[in-house]
Amino acid sequence: MTRIYIAIFVLLFSVTGAMAQEWTVGLGSTDFGDQGTDSAAFDLEYRHTPFIQKRVLSVAWGANLGLSAEGDAFIGGGIWSRWQWQSGWFIDNSIMPGLFEEGTAGNDLGSSFEIRSLLGVGYQFDNGHAISASISHKSNASLADDNPGMNVYNIRYHFRF
Repeated sequence: MTRIYIAIFVLLFSVTGAMAQEWTVGLGSTDFGDQGTDSAAFDLEYRHTPFIQKRVLSVAWGANLGLSAEGDAFIGGGIWSRWQWQSGWFIDNSIMPGLFEEGTAGNDLGSSFEIRSLLGVGYQFDNGHAISASISHKSNASLADDNPGMNVYNIRYHFRF
């Protein structure tokens, strides 16, 4: 668990000096399928200023911290994209490899290395803030002998800067 606390510290204090494009806060629940213990989930994500911006597509680097009421923790970083239409509606997706540590023995995902993929749909308000619903999946992509995976369902609020 010490690795996760160090990673949280690095995420929060190394990113705040940069001009953030967006912070996202999510609340929801975990789903371990037939194994593990499901619980409430908290999600914090940072999205940097896009390095690609086309008509409806934005692509940027991001970082994610996910915690559950069972003590599970994930921290990762990678790439995210958004398809945004003038109507305010958007689709988010991301791929973020990182470290996972289970808080309950039954919530073991097979390795400490996991890849989080996310798909979300939302609406952006005139002030730049947004609300979305998302599903994310964590898996070690069969790089370990055991690969049970887990899902997280969230309602997310996005703060633009």
